[in-house]
Amino acid sequence: MARWARPLAFVAAITSVAACDVLPRTGPNKREIFAGSVQREGDAFIVSVNDRVTRATAVAPALGFSPGFINAATLGSDTIRPGDTLGLTIWENVDDGLLAEEGANATLLEEVQVDGAGFIFVPYAGRIRAAGNTPEAVRRIITNQLEEQTPDPQVQVRRLAGDGSTVSLVGAIGGQGVFAIERPTRTLAAMIARAGGVTINPEIARISVIRGGQTGTIWFQDLYKNPELDIALRAGDKILVEADTRKFTALGATGSQSLVPFETQTLSGLEAIAQVGGLLSNAADPTGVFVLRNEPAEIANQVLARNDLIGAQRMVYVLDLTQPNGMFHARDFSIRDGDTIYVTEAPFTQWDKAISALTGTLASVNTVSTATGG
Repeated sequence: MARWARPLAFVAAITSVAACDVLPRTGPNKREIFAGSVQREGDAFIVSVNDRVTRATAVAPALGFSPGFINAATLGSDTIRPGDTLGLTIWENVDDGLLAEEGANATLLEEVQVDGAGFIFVPYAGRIRAAGNTPEAVRRIITNQLEEQTPDPQVQVRRLAGDGSTVSLVGAIGGQGVFAIERPTRTLAAMIARAGGVTINPEIARISVIRGGQTGTIWFQDLYKNPELDIALRAGDKILVEADTRKFTALGATGSQSLVPFETQTLSGLEAIAQVGGLLSNAADPTGVFVLRNEPAEIANQVLARNDLIGAQRMVYVLDLTQPNGMFHARDFSIRDGDTIYVTEAPFTQWDKAISALTGTLASVNTVSTATGG
């Protein structure tokens, strides 16, 4: 073979190996991803990220309390509720009273529990509405009922420990359990502090309050930034403290390939890449950073400047970090829950693998030939 033909044959062999699918790689290359675009009869819209696309896709999770939670007034610390326990003492101004035993003029009624309908029963006074009243109001009601039967009765009503106004706290909190709503713990922030505070990173802690058929969720840090979110509690409230459940998937030529939880309330493309160890310097193609997402129709229509799309659309956003504003676009582009970030390998990587495969094969052949005396 002519001397000049050998290099050409070697290059042709490398090209042939690099073009076939026998070489290992982390996933599809840019050409294969673009082949799946709608413009090429695929089913995904491929969009280069710019300032307009960044603004259209900047959708943060909507967290907050409804007006029903925010406008609820703080409960009075003395308000009696179903399930509470009261202690009653009744003095009568006669030696032979209605309630007192012989030789005594006072009657002590311990642990009178307010029933589920909100009533208590007092002998000779009858069934009395206690829930929604204060101990003083109940005292006046009992006095009015008894003074028709015994002269100048004196009544004392005490609110004892009971289960009528409690909330339950579970999740990533210092002390899970059931806690009574007392004077110092009538609001959400005070009750969380009473239970020992959160035990996870406050940046990603979320608080959910379940009240009947309503649920409100806020970021823990917003509880202290916005005083109106420190809502008044109600008996039966369920409070759940949990870490942010959002995740994204990182694949391709990145420092790690895994399912990655969010570490902050908002996450940009650049931060997400940094969170998985950045791009592999010896393999990644900085012009081929892709974000794959199922986009709601209203956002997809806005991104594509159209109005005829219906239902979720497959979108592939392209971040080219080598462009003059590429790093800024990656810094401003928002990553959302369920996104997949894929970084393609540089074309040189496949050539390097092809050369390694050929030279490794030739070296093996030479070794076998030498060993056999060929």
